[in-house]
Amino acid sequence: MDLEAAADIFVLPFLGQGHLFPAMELCKNLSSHRYNVTLIIPSHLSSSIPSTFTNHSSFIHVVEISVSSPPETADEPGSGKKEVPPPAPMGNPLHNQNIQMGEGIKSFLSTGSGVRPTCVVIDVMMSWSKEIFVNHEVPVVSFFTSGAIASTMDYGKWKAQVGDMKPGEIRVIPGLPTQMAVTFADLSRGPRGKPQRSNRPADGNTGPPSGFRGRGPPTPGQKPRWLDEVDGSVALLINTCDHLERLFIDYLAEQTKLPVWGVGPLLPEQFWKSAGSILHDHDMRSNHKSNYTEDEVIQWLESKPYGSVIYISFGSEVGPSIEEYKELAKSLEESKQPFIWVIQPGSGKSGVPRSFLGGAHTDTEEEDEEEGYYPEGLDVKVGKRGLIITGWAPQLLILSHPSTGGFLSHCGWNSTVEAIGRGVPILAWSIRGDQFDNAKLVAKHLKIGHIISNEDGRHGKLKRDDIAAGIEKLMSDEKVRNQAKELSKEFESGFPVSSVNGLGAFVEFISSKAT
Repeated sequence: MDLEAAADIFVLPFLGQGHLFPAMELCKNLSSHRYNVTLIIPSHLSSSIPSTFTNHSSFIHVVEISVSSPPETADEPGSGKKEVPPPAPMGNPLHNQNIQMGEGIKSFLSTGSGVRPTCVVIDVMMSWSKEIFVNHEVPVVSFFTSGAIASTMDYGKWKAQVGDMKPGEIRVIPGLPTQMAVTFADLSRGPRGKPQRSNRPADGNTGPPSGFRGRGPPTPGQKPRWLDEVDGSVALLINTCDHLERLFIDYLAEQTKLPVWGVGPLLPEQFWKSAGSILHDHDMRSNHKSNYTEDEVIQWLESKPYGSVIYISFGSEVGPSIEEYKELAKSLEESKQPFIWVIQPGSGKSGVPRSFLGGAHTDTEEEDEEEGYYPEGLDVKVGKRGLIITGWAPQLLILSHPSTGGFLSHCGWNSTVEAIGRGVPILAWSIRGDQFDNAKLVAKHLKIGHIISNEDGRHGKLKRDDIAAGIEKLMSDEKVRNQAKELSKEFESGFPVSSVNGLGAFVEFISSKAT
């Protein structure tokens, strides 16, 4: 006999797999409490939802909102040229998609769902949609797919009025450990290339944002953007756990005066059930285009000594500049260290991540991908010492293999917790946003890695010698390696108990709000 659902919860993720995958895992966890959980997505993300997701539980549902992607380019008859679609309003194709998404959500709430959910869990980067749910009297819960550290540091720097800091000054944030003190160099960091864009429409109108929001720190002394994004929320859920960030979870709860629960890390179920064994990404995630199969990657790793391989990957959305990629290639060429280097299409370029656009692209984006950096000839020069993967890489497999001894990473949150869970120390090469704070958490608080820096000890353009020194420091640091292994033991018994309890407390809280 089918069990009856206790009530309904809606979940609204932001675009991009780094936000979608944690939201899907959250849905699974909430469904275990006998809640009907409905994941609301734009239609172009449907291909990213595996059939196993809805098969996981009869309480899990997916609602697709019809959203048209920016039009594909087409040949103009007789001209021999491509017809380039007109620019989207405000110069960003996400604007039109968000408008359509908002209208679809309104329609679903009014006529399509037939239920009034107990609450809606909204990714903070979808905060523009709060008003829609509030107008339908649906309580809003804000969901951070990153850890607690970035929001904590943004808030702490605001309260500590760091805008008047001088070169060389270090300022401790009240309520936080001294190792998380703000340095003057911390204030000058930020994304390379195009400036960050706000999550608020430039014309001052309400409604969906004209662009996507950079996750970097505010201008020194400025109120953190996320405070406005969670305004009106009844609670906060964060993709973290007590073993990693209890202190920072408590800090946010104290400052916001809201219930805050760590409910992660929200990684695939198999991750938590396979401690000590090699993971196979194809069992959990859709395979994408790659020049190596998982079996070929395993064969290469099997040929390398224990803990000798440095794994290098900057994720699918951001990375160093082309000049820095060239320096990295030179450093690897001159090194004796075995390495796996993952290079994404369009590496070295900046702009709206293609994953946000549902696969649609313009001529400019096609050109960017064609002109993205690739280390021509490096594979020949290094021979079997290096493995250069273009496109998709089986990251969980690589991190769980005994031959992998270090991870040169941008320190995106998902990559960070995947490495932590498998005991791999991290060399942080942060590019933008919360990555800088994640790096500080890794190196200064958890002490399971190092931050790569130039010869002056600052953030900025890196040269081959800086990179070589960073890799050598990480791979030879037994203390950091042992600390990383020790911390990973906290995850060997499965999904963190503190997060299981956090989910239970959240469900109890939200149920009480409905009565």
